[in-house]
Amino acid sequence: MTSARLTARLAGSAAEIGAAAWNACANPDCVADCHPFTRHEFFLALEESGSACARTGWQPCHLVLERAGAIQGLLPLYLKSHSLGEYVFDHGWADAFERAGGTYYPKLQTSVPFTPVTGPRLLAASDREETWQALLSAASCVVGRLDASSLHITFMTETECAAATACGFLQRTGQQFHWENKGYSSFDDFLGELSSSRRKNLRKERAAVREAGISFQWLSGGDITEAHWDAFFNFYLETGSQKWGNPYLTREFFSRVGATMAESVLLVLGLRNGRAIAGALNFFGDGVLFGRNWGAGEFVPFLHFETCYYQAIDFAIAKGLRKVEAGAQGPHKLLRGYTPVPTRSAHFIAHPGLRRAVAAYLTEEREAVADEMAELADLAPFRKEN
Repeated sequence: MTSARLTARLAGSAAEIGAAAWNACANPDCVADCHPFTRHEFFLALEESGSACARTGWQPCHLVLERAGAIQGLLPLYLKSHSLGEYVFDHGWADAFERAGGTYYPKLQTSVPFTPVTGPRLLAASDREETWQALLSAASCVVGRLDASSLHITFMTETECAAATACGFLQRTGQQFHWENKGYSSFDDFLGELSSSRRKNLRKERAAVREAGISFQWLSGGDITEAHWDAFFNFYLETGSQKWGNPYLTREFFSRVGATMAESVLLVLGLRNGRAIAGALNFFGDGVLFGRNWGAGEFVPFLHFETCYYQAIDFAIAKGLRKVEAGAQGPHKLLRGYTPVPTRSAHFIAHPGLRRAVAAYLTEEREAVADEMAELADLAPFRKEN
């Protein structure tokens, strides 16, 4: 897989690539406040903690482009034996292909494992257009080389998705709910833009948590200790066991993130009588706060909304961040000021029959997603203009 100028190879881990080369491709123009989920430190923590590795069905095989021995481009890539931890669901495709006598797994996945956050996926140190095309072409070849059924690039940027579509990938859209900071000076300033009924409901929810005797602490950087991670991990395990059985992230992952990129971490802890009873893990960078994981040791009405959504808004306003991305799922977020936005992915399907079937399905799905987003936007809690 070579061209006159570029050579492609597969790397067995983020460690093999190294932080300097990886970050030069992931954030070539960034000096500070970089996107946290493109950083080498985040991928290394996932892989070396045993969270994303061959044992868990996420075998690293990152695609690297080199020119004269220097890394020019990078596609984070995993060979997968299942479709868990991705948040763009293709279980139906796998089932249909298996019933027809095909073999769907292994497949290739370009994503940030367990992290449904939009960001760059086609990482280029320079010559972006040339590098993107080379990455997409080489990745298509890797599908056959590794005897995979398909390649899925999820939560990519709009321009990247357009480039992939031009290269013959199938385009898929989804939706998430994000909060936009319109220059608010306080949470009350934000509430002033909501309808009267929603404003009253949000105030009622926040008051109920305060009346339950719960206060909140924001921790970042060196303020986060191993004891804090111990407490949060217990909350994370509790939520994970309720949702999907076996939580994806190991305890070591949190220690590694705390050691290498704590300046990009916001850990929100809910306290009662000085004891943590709930927590939410957020990352921030590129002017955005990204909500990731949460959990609680006991049930308190509205505690989830306060810990994950309202505290995030408070932090974003205080720090002048432009947006809060609250993660996957969530029509319930709509009534709390988070509005629908599209997400994008691109899919290369090797088998012609499966490709035709998926293409037909995606055409209908894109129309349905667009219709749903329009309907949800009309239900946003903001005051209507006369």
